[in-house]
Order: sequence, then structure tokens, then C-alpha cells
Amino acid sequence: MIVVSVYDLQRQIDCRGQKWPRNDGFLVSDFVTISGVMFMKVPIVYILMNKRHGTLYSGVTSDIVKRIYEHKNGVTQGFAAKYDCKLLVFYEMHETMDSAITREKQIKAGSLKKKIRLIEAMNPEWKDLYKTIV
Repeated sequence: MIVVSVYDLQRQIDCRGQKWPRNDGFLVSDFVTISGVMFMKVPIVYILMNKRHGTLYSGVTSDIVKRIYEHKNGVTQGFAAKYDCKLLVFYEMHETMDSAITREKQIKAGSLKKKIRLIEAMNPEWKDLYKTIV
């Protein structure tokens, strides 16, 4: 598994004055906008909770802003909606979707104690990290 930093993965793209589709092989759908800046879509593993030390949900996506918005606004059905898991407490970027899926499976298979350590290493105050990515 290779995990790289936000700096390494998020290649900022200045799109002012450029026409789509771009001539560098990328499509508009390859990008996501975070805080007004366009970035390459990146596979991300994330953990949602309903409250501190509450019910935990882990998932994987290539568009974290859209996916967490969907969770927060009840667009999705399933486990996260059933248990009201809306607080983004952890996320981790990966180079490939395969590595992100593998990591998500590792997280799901791990003990609750390991998941709590993972969250607290990144987010010791258990703040909702969604505000830091929009």
C-alpha cells in the first residue's frame, strides 16, 4: 500500500481561460473542486461516525466532497443513513482505487480499538473534517 500526502496527490489546476476537454488527456470529470480550487480526483478512504465513540461507517470514494454531502443530506440509503453517521472523522488519500479499496477492507476488518487509534492520530478532537475539505 502506498499512501501519499495531500501535497503529492492534489495537483492544483488553474482552469481560467482553458477550454474543455483539455488537450492533456484529462476530462472535466477527472477533477473535483475543493475550497474553490480544482484538484485531480483522488481515491479516498473515509470514516463517518454518528458521535464520538459511537457507530462507525467506513467507505471509499473518488469525490469526497460529493460523497460526504450525500451522507449529510440523506441522499444515500443503507448503514450510514440508518445509524445517522454524518461526521467525517477520518480520511486517507491513495494513489489508486485498488489500494483504497484494500485499505478500506483492512480498516473494516480491524478492531474498534485500532479504528479509534487511527481516528485519534489524525483527528484527536474528533471534529467534523467536512468543513476542512469544502
